[in-house]
Amino acid sequence: MNELMPLFLATRNRHKTHEIQTMLGEGVVVRDATELPELPEIEETGITFEANARLKAEGISEHISGLVLADDSGLEVDALDGEPGIYSARYAGPGCTDLQNTELVLEKMKDLPSEQRAARFRCVLAVARDGKTIATFDGTVEGRLTTEITGGGGFGYDPIFIPEGYEKSFGELPSELKNSMSHRGRALEQFRAWWEMKK
Repeated sequence: MNELMPLFLATRNRHKTHEIQTMLGEGVVVRDATELPELPEIEETGITFEANARLKAEGISEHISGLVLADDSGLEVDALDGEPGIYSARYAGPGCTDLQNTELVLEKMKDLPSEQRAARFRCVLAVARDGKTIATFDGTVEGRLTTEITGGGGFGYDPIFIPEGYEKSFGELPSELKNSMSHRGRALEQFRAWWEMKK
């Protein structure tokens, strides 16, 4: 790209911002809500990933000029009827840590054999301008859950998720490899292709 693409993320999660900046590369300048503490907290009242992504993108785009990108993402475990799903970030309760969430999932899955540990990461991105969503993108990566925390890389549920075709968790795999196949990476590829067409 010849020009830098300014992109504002509707998040205060610096892990997420860094990951998205890395995936989109040097042609994009990614900013987020940590730079503007006066921005409102957008309540995630939707019942789907897409609804929550739209709420965040639209809410922040009413205060920011240009494109605003928001995502809602999480872990869906078949044996738990899709949980933690949209509650992935707060599965263990308000103010919980990534470790507490991860340990709760492992506890609920502790007696299940490998063939019943299917799960996926899902990410829905919403792009908004002036309070209106103009596009959405959906990315998933299938896999299975470990029986214990493995590796110290990534964040969230990464150390208990083994993607299809691998024997190591996202917490153990190199970040470049994880990003190339992750749910967020797949959704971002769709976003980037869309943006290139809009230029």
